[in-house]
Amino acid sequence: MATRKVKRLVTGQRAIDGAGVHLMRVLGPDTITDYDPFLMLDSFDSHNPADYIKGFPFHPHRGIETISYLVQGEMSHQDSLGNKGTIHGGESQWMTAGSGIMHQEMPQASKHMLGVQLWLNLPQSEKMTDPTYFDITGEMIGVKETADATVHVLAGEYDGTKGVEPPHIKATIYDVELKEGKTITLPTKVEDNVFVFLIEGNAVIEGQTVAEKTAVLFGEGSEITVSTETGKVLRFMMCAAKPLGEPVAWGGPIVMNTREELDHAFKELDKGTFIKHNAAHI
Repeated sequence: MATRKVKRLVTGQRAIDGAGVHLMRVLGPDTITDYDPFLMLDSFDSHNPADYIKGFPFHPHRGIETISYLVQGEMSHQDSLGNKGTIHGGESQWMTAGSGIMHQEMPQASKHMLGVQLWLNLPQSEKMTDPTYFDITGEMIGVKETADATVHVLAGEYDGTKGVEPPHIKATIYDVELKEGKTITLPTKVEDNVFVFLIEGNAVIEGQTVAEKTAVLFGEGSEITVSTETGKVLRFMMCAAKPLGEPVAWGGPIVMNTREELDHAFKELDKGTFIKHNAAHI
């Protein structure tokens, strides 16, 4: 087993998005190539509802999947055709925007809003697939308990424990709670791009301390190893998927492969022809 070495570190920067949501933007347009097929990662971590309750009012998406995962808190979502739902702590909402969707995401006031939203690119051949919602409830997330850690398997499989089967990109996503003073080694597919995001706490990787809210990209190999700081606990996400290696044309909430496709999408928005299909629940 070849242990992957750290290739790149990206630490989140404070940003304001939507109607005034305070968040940490970690991945974005300048990380596209290295973190392919993962496009964007936003981190939410606040005890003050004023930081987030204005939410993300109706906005379009095309060409991507958005994965919202809450460790704690509550978030309601709705689209312009009447589909709606709510996710709570320990749940996820995996939305395939595909050919086009208009939706909103509205975090609800809670003691602690803690979670992430991850954007996953769709391959060129599936950019215009029908939009769908995939609500991942707590019982759909596999949980593997060991002496050192609790691994919540959102997607993929870990040591015989399964999460959901992603609808398009076959990503593996874990939420790992690592106990004080412990180390975990996670197997990875050699063809995958792999990174971890430190949700709560600093990590020790290759003997070096890595700060909370950092996305750690690993190089080639078949496993990764992550440790806690002495006397501390750690919570992190591991995200892995095979890179697409395709050109990316990104304009706000829409991600296509060419500038022409991007321009066409925005023209359809102007004309009112952007929505091709009603979003289905799977």
